[in-house]
Amino acid sequence: MAAARPRPKVMTLTDRAAQRVRTIIERSETPLAGLRIGVKTGGCAGMEYTMAYAAEAGALDEIVEDKGVKVMIDPKAILYLLGTEMDFVTEKLTQRFVFNNPNQTSACGCGESVAITPALPESYVSAN
Repeated sequence: MAAARPRPKVMTLTDRAAQRVRTIIERSETPLAGLRIGVKTGGCAGMEYTMAYAAEAGALDEIVEDKGVKVMIDPKAILYLLGTEMDFVTEKLTQRFVFNNPNQTSACGCGESVAITPALPESYVSAN
């Protein structure tokens, strides 16, 4: 029987993103397991990234552990986020998480929404 190849991580975090997630978790007044990342329909380009506090992982969440923090991926978002790197940037007047997503095909002018083509399922599922 051939050994199955390991599944790729759905998402990775830069050092800055991991530190910011760590800070959010540490400063929370209630215990958090991590952040939940997903996508939803909306905005002028069609989709928006979502982030929420996660007290615990959902039964079907994909759990990504990277650089000492946990991020829970909404199962409906896995194929949209496959291969994404999450970063945290500080600019003159703002700080924000940025998703460097190879599946993103375009973004609206204001930067609030994106168009994403989901990855092919076979790029995520282990080979048999």
